[in-house]
Amino acid sequence: MATAVADQENILKSMLKMGKNTDFGKESGLDKVTDYEGFKQAVSIRDYEQLKPWIERVKEGKHNVLWKGKPIYFAKTSGTTSGTKYIPITKESIPNHINTARNALLCYMAETGNTKFADGKLIFLSGSPELERVGGIPTGRLSGIVNHHVPKYLRTNQMPSYETNCIEDWETKLNKIVDETISQNMTLISGIPPWMQMYFDELIKRSGKKVGDLFPNFSVMVQGGVNFEPYKAKLFESIGRKVDTIELFPASEGFFAFQDSQEAEGLLLNTNSGIFFEFVPAGEIFNENPIRLSLKDVKVGENYALIINSNAGLWGYNIGDTVKFVSVDPYRLIVSGRTKHFISAFGEHVIGEEVEYSMKKVTEEQNIRITEFTVAPFVSSDEGKSYHEWFIEFETMPLNMVAFTARLDMVLRQKNAYYDDLISGNILQPLKVTAVRRNGFIDYMKSIGKLGGQNKVPRLSNDRKIADELIKWTETPKTA
Repeated sequence: MATAVADQENILKSMLKMGKNTDFGKESGLDKVTDYEGFKQAVSIRDYEQLKPWIERVKEGKHNVLWKGKPIYFAKTSGTTSGTKYIPITKESIPNHINTARNALLCYMAETGNTKFADGKLIFLSGSPELERVGGIPTGRLSGIVNHHVPKYLRTNQMPSYETNCIEDWETKLNKIVDETISQNMTLISGIPPWMQMYFDELIKRSGKKVGDLFPNFSVMVQGGVNFEPYKAKLFESIGRKVDTIELFPASEGFFAFQDSQEAEGLLLNTNSGIFFEFVPAGEIFNENPIRLSLKDVKVGENYALIINSNAGLWGYNIGDTVKFVSVDPYRLIVSGRTKHFISAFGEHVIGEEVEYSMKKVTEEQNIRITEFTVAPFVSSDEGKSYHEWFIEFETMPLNMVAFTARLDMVLRQKNAYYDDLISGNILQPLKVTAVRRNGFIDYMKSIGKLGGQNKVPRLSNDRKIADELIKWTETPKTA
């Protein structure tokens, strides 16, 4: 924590030293770069599509392309725009993925004194550890790759069995996981919140007990991948009592931050783990020459697009997430949304953080529970008829849907001035809520082959691709 800025400067120096001898480094002139200002001139910001030609060279078996030698793995992940992405993991970058989860648990143990959970059974709801080969490089989902590196001292307590973990179909796998764990002394449960909820639902259905009663020694829930808040109430309701939670911010491209304290807000940025971070004010990310800041220049409360440079050979890489610092001493942040997940069909610039805040506030006020939601624009050819459509799967329905909808709209207007102006000016109608039937989101994810694992529903979209599909699973089906 104390040496974060110096650590970042050292990582950049060592990356330049290593990178200048690669194909990428030679083409970018990294041998002439001596400081961050020079680095910004040499290395432009890029997304996966712009990195893809370099990745293709690696897949052809070429060495020293983005990093020295060849990657030891490709993490295979489905991109929202790029189809399947192949993210390199190198000998130098694998410790970032393994040690960060360990550090999160050690910080928790040190702060709380709770070490007993390590004696019980631990479950990591993850993708299959089976790997294929692409260009001679072992390739699979990140969670599956990491599974091969679980330390020996945890391996004996790890659930489910390797065979069950290899099952591809999520529902079949879930049933086997429940078979194997329902009678065990489960003490730690880890995964993406919507898939943990499915696991809890199945446990309750089979046992007739709350998860906390079924597993009396269950004391730690580790989660990441999506904002925890919309799922929190229902997960705790399923457990039936309080357990400690540890939030993580991992991705195939790197493990960026983790919750290091049960008391402090936000996640500690992983400043000494092979990644040099850059921050672009969120409003500038699509500009040709956006402002780029290193860690020492970030401010609390501003939305930044997160850019990474790593010892996996990712250079100027826009991971698509936006973050907001809640503290700079130490550097703790929250994930505020996705650069590609926003609605600005009418110039309103609504982001994930704003819709999640609005949903949390109104559901808490009205004591409503939801399972999942997503938001899309409805663009009408009739003047004044356009609006935002919120697709919501309710756990408990509002007593008054009209009042719920009006309040949701009002809170979003208070949160986003552009949206407020569009409603005031009669350019947009107030938002509309479309109720999704029970398990509708699960059925939708199943229909597109993305049920389980690390997959999640985008919180909001700037088009109606998801919305038009979801209409099949609404309470009162209607034509698109």
